[in-house]
This record gives sequence, C-alpha cells and structure tokens, in this order.
Amino acid sequence: MSDGSFEHVPVMPAEVLRYLRPQRGGRFLDATVGGGGHAVLLLEADPAVRVIGLDRDSDAIEAARRRLESYAERVELIEANYRDVGRLETHIAIEDLAGALLDLGVSSHQIETKTRGFSYRPGTPLLMRMGGTTGDREPAGVFLNRASEAELGHVFREYGEERRWRALARQVTRRRMTRPFETSDDLVGALTAVLGRRATEREKARLFQAVRISVNDELSALEEGLGAIRTGLEPGGRLVAISYHSLEDRIVKNAFRDWGRECVCPPGLPECRCRGAPLGRVLTRKPLRPSQEEVDRNPRARSARLRVWEEGPLSGGSGS
Repeated sequence: MSDGSFEHVPVMPAEVLRYLRPQRGGRFLDATVGGGGHAVLLLEADPAVRVIGLDRDSDAIEAARRRLESYAERVELIEANYRDVGRLETHIAIEDLAGALLDLGVSSHQIETKTRGFSYRPGTPLLMRMGGTTGDREPAGVFLNRASEAELGHVFREYGEERRWRALARQVTRRRMTRPFETSDDLVGALTAVLGRRATEREKARLFQAVRISVNDELSALEEGLGAIRTGLEPGGRLVAISYHSLEDRIVKNAFRDWGRECVCPPGLPECRCRGAPLGRVLTRKPLRPSQEEVDRNPRARSARLRVWEEGPLSGGSGS
C-alpha cells in the first residue's frame, strides 16, 4: 500500500460479530472506522443495522465513505476523535446503541504511507499525527526538538518501556543542539548511539510507538472515550475493544473491571455512597486472541487482544 491506498482488513471479524450480535439489528458505533472493514461486516449482517463511524483521520473517513457507499442511507460518518463522543450532540445523538467497537492502534495505511511519518524506515519525516497534516497535535519532530529531558524520559519509559530511557533522553537533547530532529534516521541514530549497536526491529518499534502515543495523547483519549461510549449503550448493549499493546489493554481491562464493581467508594467510608451496583458485566475474563490462521493471513492481528463489556441491567445466559 505504498501508493497511499487505504485498505482495511478487519481484525478478529468472527469474534466481533459474535459479541456485537448485529443480526439483531440496531444502532452501532464504530469509533475507529478506518477503511470501513468492520463496518461492512455489521451492515451486511442485517438490513436493520445502522452504523455511526468515527475517525480522526480524514483519509480514513474518505476511504470509509467510498467503501460504504452502497450502504449510505444506513451510515453516518464523522471526522472526530472517539474521546469527543460525549460532545458530538450537535452532529448526532450517540445513545441507545446496540453495540460499539474500538479497534485501537495505528492503521497499515498510516504506517506504510511515508508522508504520514509513522514509520522508522529511512528518510521518513517525523510527523506521526493521527489526524493527518491538519491535525491539532504537534508533529513528532517538533515534540522531540521541544520537550525537556525529563519529559522525553517519561515518554520513553512509560510508553516505550525503554530500560535506557535516561540515556536516550539525554542523547536526544544533546543531538538536537547540533541539528534538529527531522526524519526517522535522526531518532534511530540516537537509539543506536545509546545501544552501542544496531537497534532491532522490536526496539525501534517500541521507541516510535512511544513517541506516537505521546504526540497523539492516545492513552488519555482512550480513558475519556471508553466512559463516554459506555454511557451511549442501551441495556444489554456491548462494547468490544481491540488493543494492540499492553498500555491500551491495561486501560480497557481496568475500566471494565471498575464498571463491574458494586461499590467504587474510597476506602474508609462508613457506608456506600456511590452507585451501589455494577453497571454491567465483563464477558471476557481474559482477552481473546486471534487464531494462528488469522495471523498468517493478516500479520497485523498478531498482537491483538479483544475484550467485551455488556451494559446492565445484568442478564442471564452464556455471554455469547
């Protein structure tokens, strides 16, 4: 896809359909619509299905519009970040949802389109903005040239799980005094200097992931978006979240766990003053993983973890 085409092979499609149950009809939110791959599956499942598709990437919205053209009367596409779900009332009412989907992470299109600046391939500009060239976030190069050594260290440690975060932050601040960071080569060069050898693909991927997460404020957006999406579910409605690294998965797991508690009052209160009942239930005690057959067919699915929440009131059954 080096030509910039936007294809979308949906990850874990059978599991998504099993848990979202579109054959029952209803309104569904695809909060990361991408190229429309999952949305097509939902729309094809039942003629009564309607889909609201969100994406912060204008390229994705246009690709989804083309792919979903034959379902146009049942689709509403909005260029927006899923963190803004609670503030979209002027566009569309996101309520009474039979289901919602969050397919997190970066798309193959974004990685493989050099001008988007997500890749660590030689000569790639340091951009990494999910919203594209018109996004409201500063490009990766600006961040690397501006951030303090402490801020850089925090990003490398927390988002990239880099053990040499102090040395790497120091290396970046030293190097940018001579020449600003502009391309992937500059960041890979800093990492190579710290390691004292050529960086592995995994090491480069972790570092670029860390910078991308920071540039796009991805973890805070996920925390905000999860709660807003849950409030839009009808009783029995389900939220399916697919994450691709442990930081995302931990946020999803913790949110689902907290929603499923009877009491969330601070310790030490003499009596419960909160909701006093779970908001629903978790349907996946452990995350589901793609089959080896799917990974062979679609390598992007390799690190996927799928979790499912069902909004209350609690109901019986097996959860499928």
